[in-house]
Amino acid sequence: MNLLTSHWTFDPFLVVTVVIAVWHERGVRHLAARSRPHRNSDRRRRSLLFYAGLATLDLAVMSPIDHWADVFFWVHQVQHLLLMFAAPVLIVAGAPWLPLTHGLPVRWRRRVGRALLIAPWSAPLRHVARILTLPWVAVVIFNLDMLAWHVPILFDLAYRNSFVHIWLMHGMFFATGVAFWLQFIPSYPLRPRLTPGQQMAALFGTNVVMFVIAMTLGMLATTSWYPVYNHLGGSLSAVGDQHLGAGILWVCGDFWCLPAMQRAMRRFIDDEHPGGLEARVDRLLQGVR
Repeated sequence: MNLLTSHWTFDPFLVVTVVIAVWHERGVRHLAARSRPHRNSDRRRRSLLFYAGLATLDLAVMSPIDHWADVFFWVHQVQHLLLMFAAPVLIVAGAPWLPLTHGLPVRWRRRVGRALLIAPWSAPLRHVARILTLPWVAVVIFNLDMLAWHVPILFDLAYRNSFVHIWLMHGMFFATGVAFWLQFIPSYPLRPRLTPGQQMAALFGTNVVMFVIAMTLGMLATTSWYPVYNHLGGSLSAVGDQHLGAGILWVCGDFWCLPAMQRAMRRFIDDEHPGGLEARVDRLLQGVR
């Protein structure tokens, strides 16, 4: 039980997530005063997903997971999966963009909107944002980010340098995760721009990358790649710890990919065959008769 109750830490990031949640809730209430009831109920359901995503972020960086990630490689993999998959999926599905915008006072909202969307000084930022959020750019960067931080020299640098670990490794995992999942999950008012066929290709390719990383760290590795975990011994050696982490990455790769792939396939069938899968089966059976 000590594994779950000890080693909780206070991180200033908690203050950030609480401020964002309050800001978002203010926006939800502001929109509720001017929206129809069914829109309010949909927005409230999405807000719960968004708050769950923020809670998942806090869990990843302040719970015993963060402590044990410095001791065991497999726990580090669990932490990374929370940052790249669980939290971004919940936040994207929570569609926080309009509530966050309307959480600001009107005067501030106009100033911030003009500064970010119209002002000349922010033109380079808008250009970079447009490039980074292009569908295939987001997918490729997500996979490159995942590959890069498994390179031993970068992994060890992050382990030894807290700034690199928190703001570069964890920050990039989360940011690229949000950009990646925006290509698959509707996040009002944003919609995925990849076609269903392209979504299936992107998901398959990403799953292959995760499989290759897992195989390289697992079955194909006879020694530990990361000296920072060489202190392990006894019932769980450094190599065994690495193999366990690789297995978690492999299994979770299938776990996240299958539901997303199923959704993309259903969209593909609906687009290619009006009426969906059921209508297609009916037409097939009628032809047999």
